Parts: sequence; structure tokens; C-alpha cells
Amino acid sequence: MSLDIKICGLKTPDALDAALAGGASHVGFIFFARSPRNVEPQTAGALRAAARGHAQAVAVTVDADDSILDGIVAAMSPDMLQLHGKEPPERVAHVKARYGLPVMKAFAISEAADLDKIEPFRGVADRFLFDAKPPKGSDLPGGNGVSFNWRLLAALDPGIDYMLSGGLNAANIGDALRLATPPGIDISSGVESAPGVKDAALIADFFQAVRTARNASAA
Repeated sequence: MSLDIKICGLKTPDALDAALAGGASHVGFIFFARSPRNVEPQTAGALRAAARGHAQAVAVTVDADDSILDGIVAAMSPDMLQLHGKEPPERVAHVKARYGLPVMKAFAISEAADLDKIEPFRGVADRFLFDAKPPKGSDLPGGNGVSFNWRLLAALDPGIDYMLSGGLNAANIGDALRLATPPGIDISSGVESAPGVKDAALIADFFQAVRTARNASAA
């Protein structure tokens, strides 16, 4: 089974090059002012151009209105929009129709009941992203470096397309793949030397850990 791998929160050409060299299927750009990974649309547009033909570009926003999304889409022409806020199904449907782009809707997970929240979005969102709930007091909906019980995802309908996120790194990705068998994974803080600072060596280590885990499961 193929595995999509998204390196999220990219801001520099070096970080993008490391993600593409490792074999990322998706690269993510975050448009959220309070995040250390926040990037300007024009910068993301230049990075997106370099990724074209190599990886899908994902624009990540948090409860952004149409005017903000208009600017992002115009500046970088993303392949997909990721909504990481409290957007209801109606908002997801509106965004899809307005931009003609697939939408990935993020959900914060800590217990099995949290997975029930995706039901109204089935058939509306094109893909889901399951992240850990942020720690108390955090201003960030994601990128907090915390994980959740990946075993919860084993009970999902096999037809649900999603990416697993939250606290992933080279040391634990093998367990995550074994316990959840996700169709896609998303990493941000787990390949950083400091908040918002991607580390090429950590990115390479992560991809190697993914390959090692997948080879072990195929043996």
C-alpha cells in the first residue's frame, strides 16, 4: 500500500529541498499568524513553484475567511486546502465550490468519541487529518509536538481517507504505522531543531525511519 507523506510548515528553500529529496508526496504551507511556521503567501508561492511536479502543495489555514483564502490561492495556486479550525461542513462545502480545490479537514483527537465528529463531513471533505488535541493554554491548533492513542484509528471504516498527525518523529513513526496503518502521515515539529525551524538532517532521518518501518512490515 502506498503511503502519502506530508512535511508541513515549510518556509525556506532548504527545507523544501530536504522534503522533496526524502520523497514527500505533499508539502504544507501554514497561514496562521500565531504560528512560528507562518509564511507569507508570496513566499509560499515561490516555494510552491519549486515543488510543482514533485509534490502536492497544501495551504493550511485556521478559520480563514474568503478574503484571506482568495489571497492565498491567488499567490500560490495550491493543490489542496487544509482547514484546521472549527469550520462546519457548510464552510467546507463553500470553500470547495469557491476554489474548485479538494479540502482536507483537520480534527483534534484524544478519545474514540472525537472520531464521531467526522460523520457530518463525510462526502463533503475530500480527506481528513487527525491531530492530537493541543495542550491546555496552547495558541496553536496543531504543531504542538503531542500525540494521541493511535490505536483509536484502527476502528475506522477502511474507506476513510486520512492523514495521521501529532507528535510524530523518527523514533515513534514505526509504532504509529504499525498501530494505525494510516494511508497518509503529516509531520511538522518532529523534524525541527527549534519551533518553526526545519532541520534537513531530521527530515532525512524521518524518511529513513519510515522506510525501515515499512520494510519491516513487508518482511
